[in-house]
Amino acid sequence: MKHSILLVGTGALATLFAARLSEAGHNVSMLGTWKDGLASLKEKGARIVDADGKEHAFRVHATNDPREVSGAKHAIVLVKSWQTERVARQLKDVLAPEGVALTLQNGLGNRETLARDLGAERVALGVTTTGATLVGPGLVKIGGEGILSLEQNQALGPLEAALRSSNFNLQIVQDTRSLMWGKLVINAAINPLTALLRVPNGELLSHPWARKAMSALARETAEVAQAERVHLPFSNPIEAVEEVARKTAKNLSSMFQDVRRGAPTEIDAISGAVAKRGEEHGIPTPYNRACWQLVKAM
Repeated sequence: MKHSILLVGTGALATLFAARLSEAGHNVSMLGTWKDGLASLKEKGARIVDADGKEHAFRVHATNDPREVSGAKHAIVLVKSWQTERVARQLKDVLAPEGVALTLQNGLGNRETLARDLGAERVALGVTTTGATLVGPGLVKIGGEGILSLEQNQALGPLEAALRSSNFNLQIVQDTRSLMWGKLVINAAINPLTALLRVPNGELLSHPWARKAMSALARETAEVAQAERVHLPFSNPIEAVEEVARKTAKNLSSMFQDVRRGAPTEIDAISGAVAKRGEEHGIPTPYNRACWQLVKAM
């Protein structure tokens, strides 16, 4: 059964999800604010560059007007964390009374921000480790095929079926909080360093200082997670981070991509969130705090 799905966002992951869902035959709408992205999506569709360098385009409906997507039953939120408050206000008017919004965003606090406007019962949590590099407006290159993990939620049934039909590597999990913090460990260790050093993920393994800093960032974040009574999805955070850096060696992190195009980053919801939670628990996080301040300074 084909479904109508609203993607909130027009960046790398939103474009990737749009293309995959549209290719599988689903009716895809995209709500965003990026003028160049919207113009490209309207004219050329959501485009993916495959491993052979070939470009494939898929039709989507792209708009900056929430009224055009009113009544949406299934929405996937893929905007940056600093945009979540605006999106929550939009979805309050757009989402159907029985609708559900799935957040696949980076960092902490997105679910809570959405729930304040939509109600907790209409917000679901997921985590994706799939990477995508924005080559240009509406055009992405896959940066590593990851896992898409969704919380067990009956309201997500149709969305789950749509994502499976679109060849996402999908799993349903009981403890999404564990996965969210697991992804935070990865993001905190890789994203700020790649943004500051302006290198692909794998380069962090090639330089002793960068590798040491990456390990320290992972360790700090894992210690804060433990204080939050979160059971991480891996036993060794440093090994987990280095494995992701190897598997996504050529990928440019989303934060590096943001810095490169002069866009705001998610540093507050990643390194900043770790530093703030650490301070609440009396846990020193000097590496996360330094990255937070340095990326903000950029």
